[in-house]
Amino acid sequence: MIEEMLRHNAQFIQEDGARRFATSKYPDKGIAIVTCMDTRLVELLPAALGIRGGDVKMIKNAGGTITNPFDSTMRSLLVAVYELGVTEIMVIAHTDCGVQGMNPHHMLDAMRSRGVDDEHISLMKHCGIDLEAWLHGFDDTELAVRETVDLIRNHPLMASDVTVGGYIINTDTGALTPICRAASAR
Repeated sequence: MIEEMLRHNAQFIQEDGARRFATSKYPDKGIAIVTCMDTRLVELLPAALGIRGGDVKMIKNAGGTITNPFDSTMRSLLVAVYELGVTEIMVIAHTDCGVQGMNPHHMLDAMRSRGVDDEHISLMKHCGIDLEAWLHGFDDTELAVRETVDLIRNHPLMASDVTVGGYIINTDTGALTPICRAASAR
């Protein structure tokens, strides 16, 4: 599949396909969206919100949540605010998320079955990494959104004039349900 994509890319370049996507690094709408990497959201979320390339900063991860105040998603938000002019943040989870109910023991078993040695797993534990907590999903999507919004709003490095809100998008209908109304940080 990768080779097929590389062939497509060569043709895309030859046809100057990037020209129609030209925009700046600054989000035109001043918004950053934290959302899930779920494939259903790739086209659905922009269509449901009426956004196009260049409108927003889209930060995706498994579950669309922030589990650590110093993870790469939080870092990306701080860059978006202080370097790229973002003034509003939307946390958008979705229905039927694969991270909901994710079991860390099943994932560790899958790692072992794919060749990850127990020695490497133990090394993580000896380095202070709680793999079970790190690989655990969430049980309640609404609660996960509330916790992520709260973490962003109360992060010690977040600007107090940034507005943060939380939502859940229905992957069948595209309906966006507000969970935490947009409000300023701290």
